[in-house]
Amino acid sequence: MENLEFQFPFFLWLLLLAIPAFYFRWKVKRNYIPSFRLSETSSLYASRSWKSFLAEYLHLLRIPVILLLVIALARPRQKEVDIQKRSSEGIDIVLAIDVSASMLARDFKPNRLEATKEVARNFIADRPGDRIGLVAYAGESYTLAPITTDHRVLLNSLEELDYGLIQDGTAIGMGLATSVNRLRNGTGEGRVIILLTDGVNNTGTIDPITAAELAAEFGLKTYTIGVGTNGNAPMPVSRDFSGNLVYRNVPVEIDEALLRTIAKRTGGQYFRATDNESLKKIYKEIDRLERKEVEELRYYTYTEWFRPFVLWAFALFFFERFMKIAILRGIT
Repeated sequence: MENLEFQFPFFLWLLLLAIPAFYFRWKVKRNYIPSFRLSETSSLYASRSWKSFLAEYLHLLRIPVILLLVIALARPRQKEVDIQKRSSEGIDIVLAIDVSASMLARDFKPNRLEATKEVARNFIADRPGDRIGLVAYAGESYTLAPITTDHRVLLNSLEELDYGLIQDGTAIGMGLATSVNRLRNGTGEGRVIILLTDGVNNTGTIDPITAAELAAEFGLKTYTIGVGTNGNAPMPVSRDFSGNLVYRNVPVEIDEALLRTIAKRTGGQYFRATDNESLKKIYKEIDRLERKEVEELRYYTYTEWFRPFVLWAFALFFFERFMKIAILRGIT
């Protein structure tokens, strides 16, 4: 039975004493049975009735009676969680993800964008108590999902994240500023931005440093992640006549100095991901750094199971007494 426990388990030690106690009592009783010699015993065995057999072994019913009473004393019960209450509200997080054409580069498997979505899904799943939002940016930025505790909706929005949703380019300042706007009125115990990009700021109406200063003013810690292998990577450079993307090895350019500056000014950290595994480790490290202790209060209800053991014990006891008084009277 699931979640079965004993309130007073120390009574179960009596089970170790019950069986030897009955054994010694049986031995003593046998020693007191008078014996006499006969030249032949076949006639005795032939006349042995079921009543005499029952009279000899009926007292063994006391063993399960005692065992059942001992188990009842240990108070078996089934525990169920009735109420759970979390005393921590978690933190507010915005994932700002670059969806420019270079995020389709295949130095990650299957590409940078899909690899990012995979680790973001795992990150969201590991933080059930937090409010999380999603910002997509390329040549401009927009909120794909406002900060919410409904992670099912958030994951659906993450699935919609793709290249081509907005004008191409890399507007890091716009992505960061939109994230600040989502979080500046947040109510969580902490407010964090995780900004991921694989390029250099080349467009947008807001300078990245200005956006970083806004984040610092509102107390929004920003972790920045540069995505891309060292050296060259197969990136989309054009489309063929069928509309399919054409890939070519192109040098990877990430403005790491800018990303470090944004992280430093906001109290965050900069990370560099060069493959799928390093990207997973970065999100796990951020998850560890921003993990809040959550105090959980639980209230339990119990279903008591000692009564059936008591009832069975009394039933066997009265059965033994009935058999001795009503059926075996004069034999025992």
